[in-house]
Amino acid sequence: MSLRTLESLGSLAGTRVVVRCDLNVPLKDGVITDDGRVRASLPTLNALINQGARVVVVSHLGRPDGAPDARYSLAPVAQRLSELLGSPVAFASDTVGQAASDAVNGLNDGDIAVLENLRFNPGETSKDETERTAFAEKLAAFGDAFVSDGFGVVHRKQASVFELPKLLPSAAGQLISTELDVLDRLTESPERPYTVVLGGSKVSDKLGVIGHLLPRVNTLLIGGGMLFTFLAAQGHKVGSSLLEEDQIDTVRGYLAEAEKLGVDIVLPTDVVVAASFSADADHRVQPANAIEDTPFGSAGLGLDIGPDTSAHFAEIIRSSKTVFWNGPMGVFELAPFAAGTKTVAQALTEVDGLSVVGGGDSAAAVRALGFEDTSFGHISTGGGASLEFLEGKHLPGLEILGWQQ
Repeated sequence: MSLRTLESLGSLAGTRVVVRCDLNVPLKDGVITDDGRVRASLPTLNALINQGARVVVVSHLGRPDGAPDARYSLAPVAQRLSELLGSPVAFASDTVGQAASDAVNGLNDGDIAVLENLRFNPGETSKDETERTAFAEKLAAFGDAFVSDGFGVVHRKQASVFELPKLLPSAAGQLISTELDVLDRLTESPERPYTVVLGGSKVSDKLGVIGHLLPRVNTLLIGGGMLFTFLAAQGHKVGSSLLEEDQIDTVRGYLAEAEKLGVDIVLPTDVVVAASFSADADHRVQPANAIEDTPFGSAGLGLDIGPDTSAHFAEIIRSSKTVFWNGPMGVFELAPFAAGTKTVAQALTEVDGLSVVGGGDSAAAVRALGFEDTSFGHISTGGGASLEFLEGKHLPGLEILGWQQ
């Protein structure tokens, strides 16, 4: 079987379509700080609206504990969606209660409503399949068809992701189709040279990806907090930098495996070392094999890749035909330690081929640093789902739509 797409549902004019989006955007004091995921939902929503469907959008936001919590309300998202669509969006203040029922019943052809945060209901994320199914049945009562378009949650067995598509004619939306096309190119048919850039805080988060991609890539660039475990695996001291000692042997194994496969794992040659984790901390550029040789000694923290490493990484990226990047190169939220991430992002915009920015922190970083989404071949909304795909894991939210890896 292949992935069921929107076309498989036939004409949706006048029908109620429940759409599972991923509108899990960052909020600060009730204001959206990055609306990338809202904008990513527009192609599917517009396609349904243009058909004359009555669209019921469901999503989660954050991690409320199975009960209403104003901090995680989707109300600001509904407002932003209305602005982006240029038309009114109804908002229901509950998930499957009276407000939701009224909002759905009030829809005309081409109208759209957003229901409150799915995770305000404990049935959404319950470990009990019976509880998830009971919640899914209430959601299914609002629709004649279901469209799954939240790629960031397809690795979860949750009511709106796994049980709901069993209860209605279901298909994947355009965002999921696009994500799968890109990820398939990264795993099955990459144009070469193929470079993967991995950063972020923990090497343990990326072990599965490294293991699965090593036989497929030409070059692996390592930055972020995870670089210090690699340096330690080579016998270097890393001061007080982030270090996962329990992963050192595993990393040594990957270094040996890469050598056997002829894959070039490129580690930083210089690092920005700081006296403390602070934007105004004293800091200096230091050779990666001499991190403790500063006035900070063993208390020094590596918080970014250095300028020589940044330039070298950029050169490799620009000369590649396929590049996948997941994880910042340093603590980009603090200005003195953002240069590595910015240099890597800039290089990705100059790739003559496919450049893919992994979701989560990487997507947030490129937007925070002033880059436009259109500067890259693709910015994933997936985060953990993208990584699990690249690890070769089963993704229940896709398999229920007929997809097989």
